[in-house]
Amino acid sequence: MADRPHRRLAAALSLTALVFVPAPPLAAQQPSAAREWTPAQVQEILERTQTTRLAPSLTHLSPGEQTAVGKLVEVGRIFQNVYELQRHRSALQIRDALARRTDPHGRNLGTLYNLFQGPIATTLDNKRVPFVAAEEAPPGKNVYPWGLTKAEIDAYLAAHPGERASLTDLRSIVRRAEMAVLRRDLGKLRQYPVLDTLHPGLRARIERLAKAPDRATLYAVPYSLAYADEMIEAHRLLNEAAAAVEPSDWEFAKYLRNRARDLLSDDYESGDAAWIKGRFKNLNAQIGAYETYDDELYGTRAFYSLSLLAARNEEGAALRKAMQGIQALEDSLPTERHKKVQEDIPVGVYDVVADFGQARGANTATNLPNEAYLAARYGSIILLRANIMRDPNIFRGSGDVFAAAMVPQDAAHLTSDANFYRTLWHEVGHYLGPDVTRSGQALDVALGPDASLLEEMKADLVSLFVARELRRRDYYTADQLRALYASGILRTLQNNKPRREQPYNMMQLMQWNWFLDRGVLKFDATTAKMSIDYDRYHEAVRDLLQQVLALQENGDRAAAEAFIARWGQWDEALHGRIAANVRAQQRYRYRLFDYAVMQGR
Repeated sequence: MADRPHRRLAAALSLTALVFVPAPPLAAQQPSAAREWTPAQVQEILERTQTTRLAPSLTHLSPGEQTAVGKLVEVGRIFQNVYELQRHRSALQIRDALARRTDPHGRNLGTLYNLFQGPIATTLDNKRVPFVAAEEAPPGKNVYPWGLTKAEIDAYLAAHPGERASLTDLRSIVRRAEMAVLRRDLGKLRQYPVLDTLHPGLRARIERLAKAPDRATLYAVPYSLAYADEMIEAHRLLNEAAAAVEPSDWEFAKYLRNRARDLLSDDYESGDAAWIKGRFKNLNAQIGAYETYDDELYGTRAFYSLSLLAARNEEGAALRKAMQGIQALEDSLPTERHKKVQEDIPVGVYDVVADFGQARGANTATNLPNEAYLAARYGSIILLRANIMRDPNIFRGSGDVFAAAMVPQDAAHLTSDANFYRTLWHEVGHYLGPDVTRSGQALDVALGPDASLLEEMKADLVSLFVARELRRRDYYTADQLRALYASGILRTLQNNKPRREQPYNMMQLMQWNWFLDRGVLKFDATTAKMSIDYDRYHEAVRDLLQQVLALQENGDRAAAEAFIARWGQWDEALHGRIAANVRAQQRYRYRLFDYAVMQGR
């Protein structure tokens, strides 16, 4: 089981994380889950979708690195299939059926599938709705028995406490002990003896269940068995990529080989150690199942992703030099408990070559691994996606959002560099602060699904809290500090009322409300615009950060829920009016990425 909230893949979620636009009249007519959307319903989504092309130059790569890129893209395709299957049990059949259609409407539905990576769309009014004849996905998606409720699994765990670790394991699927399912698992263990070897006792446990199959009995199998064919193939491709790249970058090759084994053992320590401690040359890659955002049932299961990245080496070296003195920042946090942190954080600046699975989208940064014991042993790695953060079209959308909400003099303070540095220090914020509760309990165990919400809020607040000290060190100029503070406000804005299960949007709304309460933001009801009182900014951030750190350290789930309820309120007369202004000028709600490296593959 993970020891830390799984919160890092989309740590800044993008400079366009605010794009939740309300529905025009068509979207108000919710389609039945049993029916295909009409052309008009599809078109209103596609009209709000902008395609962003990512085509970083790879001409500087060695021949071996070029070969490795091709192999890693193939692994990414495998992960994409698995991710879509994790999210919906009928996803791949639906995708294949749409691919066979040649009519314009069918092609548009296929585009919609690619946009949402499955048959469930997020509508313009922020609802999750099937757009083809598909079932709605349950909270546990397809990594639990389809339709299993939280009450059912809670009751089962209460009756079988000894099985909690396996049934909440980060990289496993929960199954019902039905004979057909048990036979399938035993068959894959026989087909791939390596899995039997790497998971001692698993076959014997499944054989015991097979003697008296009972669908009321729950059991878990590791991802390597659940997706055995896919992981065996990914293992082969990663080793081939390692062989190709070894002459020019032996450390990257070592990482790929370790990660290949990890995919079969479901224990990522060897790969994560090689990843964090390695000093790679021109390529980097996030490979595996890390984040639990898609598990809305229990918040413990990771979903697959792969990000293939090309390094901006000079920028990365300059950034690492500027980030010295991290321990003093940890010691400055408004809490009595501090930890020893690694000074030399492996941070790099990259261009996205291609993203797959849960990583696909406008994610601006990665900070992994999540497990506390791995972070304690090896630290963590921060990957900043420069060609996402600095894309002019993405930043233009952010500027439009800010201008719609703020008075003109404050709207002018936002810069793309401010968003870059806020994202960077958000990632460092994950590195600082508590990893476990005062009693030593993992945060995600103590706080449940809200652990991610609090962790993301903490990281946001740390990025703003340490800014004053970084200004004192001349890391920021006065104008850069002000721009960073403006970016912190941009981060909070919403243009639809968030759903309670959306951790990012909820924690952003909570910060927005806190800033209003503390006078950092002032709302003019006449103009429906806000202004910023920068003199109140640091103290407001400090006080909110202090409360969030205390909630994490105490691990009190009820107190966390009350805190979220208190600060997660939506006032239509205030939030709703600003949201309406944002929606009125916002051209795009969705972003579809086109990767040059995928052409012809």
